Amino acid sequence: MNLQRDIAAGSGEFLLFAVTPPRLTTSPEEAAEIGRVTLERLRPLVIDGLVLYDIDDESDRNPDERPFPFLPTMDPADYLARDLVGLEVPAIVYRAVGKYREDRFRSWLEEQDSSRALTVFVGSSSREKAVLTSLARAYELRAEVQPELPLGGVAISERHARQGDEHLRLIAKQGAGCSFFITQIVYDVNAAKDLISDYHHECATRNLAPVPIVLSFSVCGSLKTLEFLRWLGVTVPRWIKNELRHADDTLDASYEQAVATAVDLIAFCRRLGVPFGLNVESVSIRKVEIEASVRLAARLGTELRR
Repeated sequence: MNLQRDIAAGSGEFLLFAVTPPRLTTSPEEAAEIGRVTLERLRPLVIDGLVLYDIDDESDRNPDERPFPFLPTMDPADYLARDLVGLEVPAIVYRAVGKYREDRFRSWLEEQDSSRALTVFVGSSSREKAVLTSLARAYELRAEVQPELPLGGVAISERHARQGDEHLRLIAKQGAGCSFFITQIVYDVNAAKDLISDYHHECATRNLAPVPIVLSFSVCGSLKTLEFLRWLGVTVPRWIKNELRHADDTLDASYEQAVATAVDLIAFCRRLGVPFGLNVESVSIRKVEIEASVRLAARLGTELRR
């Protein structure tokens, strides 16, 4: 599979794996070793692309105490270029656009090779937050400087559950150049179905071809990780919280839950005819949770090929 080609064609059924770059304080030697270990972990997987997150402080969005402290991370583009040179699949580099001055953002766009890279632009975490480059301006710059660079957007089913208009946001982003979307981690299958269904039918009403929606999944190995998911804005239904809290093995229970949710959504998207992909990440930096995420990605790859 060629990820860029299939996204351009509006096709789906691809598998991604997502990582967060090392902390900003990580030494060059340690970062190189983390990159080497990451590539070794991913090599046995049949993935179609690697997602690299751009972490920003979101304390303005949620005033509650963060379960895990915010620690600035390396620029994902720099980490990719320096420490993931052996990557054999395309990389989707997130850009929290508000962090970057327009001149720096423009320079980064000019440097991108659209045959190897894709990007996802993320706006500010709240309206009150001061930004250096707005999401709207980032879209304009990409159209002006690097229109061939495949562009993705963020899809949030929780926001759709609250406001009922996320599908219209997706269509507006599509009009601004987005050719795929990546969701937050999905635990609430019904909220995800509502968003996918409303997007599908709105596209049909407008005689617009839907673009791939990449559904994200992760394991949860502890109650602290569960609390962090809540802080991030991920809705975990009460019955799933109960399952995880009372399970003999929280990590195994969350793994099985993620598989069941993904299988349900695979069937739902196929039935509607909405192109989709799957993305797996580890919220935690604990080795046991990272390894479980790799195992989850392998399992979901098998489900896609059924």
